Amino acid sequence: MQKKFTNPETMPPTFGYSHVVEVSNAKRTIYISGQVAINTDGQIVGVGDIAIQTRQVFENIKSALDTLELQFNDVVKLTFFLTDISQMATVRDIRDQYIDTKNPPASSAVEVRKLINDNFLIEIEAIAVAN
Repeated sequence: MQKKFTNPETMPPTFGYSHVVEVSNAKRTIYISGQVAINTDGQIVGVGDIAIQTRQVFENIKSALDTLELQFNDVVKLTFFLTDISQMATVRDIRDQYIDTKNPPASSAVEVRKLINDNFLIEIEAIAVAN
């Protein structure tokens, strides 16, 4: 088994974790760390706005997938952490602009008291597979 840990320059800086971990066997499984609303300059995006934050998070996931020449249809699992689960409808509307809604990935949504920074409203983890 081979593991490749990647922190693409097209993604925000990291502090003690990898944005992307690729595990290669007969097929590849890619684990994308929980992404939050931070842009490539390391700035928080959309303070107080779940829609803007969700879009930034999905753009970060897209950057991770692009690094490995993958697409959202390769994502098999999404895990959502929200500070207010009542905002899930807004999150789903934005998610549906990225995923294959006919074959959506498995998903979990968890309401949490807070995330790593008080300004974050959402964090999303993704798992993708590829040949």
